[in-house]
Amino acid sequence: MIKGKKVAFRALEREDLSLIRDWRNVPYLRKHFREPMELNMLNQEAWLPKVTASKNDFMFMVEELATGEPVGVVGLTYINWIIRSGEISLYIGKNESYIDDEGLAEDAVRLIIKYGFEILNLNKIWTELYEFDTKKMAIYEKFNMNRDGVLRDNCFYRNRYWDSYLVSILRKEYTTDEENT
Repeated sequence: MIKGKKVAFRALEREDLSLIRDWRNVPYLRKHFREPMELNMLNQEAWLPKVTASKNDFMFMVEELATGEPVGVVGLTYINWIIRSGEISLYIGKNESYIDDEGLAEDAVRLIIKYGFEILNLNKIWTELYEFDTKKMAIYEKFNMNRDGVLRDNCFYRNRYWDSYLVSILRKEYTTDEENT
């Protein structure tokens, strides 16, 4: 188990699939995902073996330390071992919040960046954010992630097109929790 200040990460289990499916099917959450379709258990059961066998995807269940309850999913995906980069995937399903006000998502971001740089030895951690995703943007700004580019009209939601932003942090820009105290 990987522990942060408010959350811990653990391996995904088959028993998690119905909870993950339910979170992913909440319309408020789904608007932030690249996959717009409703998911069923067949989708989930096909996804789990792929992601757990992959050497390029590291996905975890996020548990709240105070309660031990599952609250979301986080991972580093699409890892490119040549350029040593990976994309953050994150959402908090607890209370259908997506990005909560309790600091769980922020701690998960801190912990997954630390994992990516200190354990996986990545050089760059990046993600794609839709322009309406201001809560997640605010969290990534706290970690000094830089806006690398804009993909214009890259998302369709509520009858309009939205830009998406690519943001990243490089290993040389990363500071550990110990350096911040």
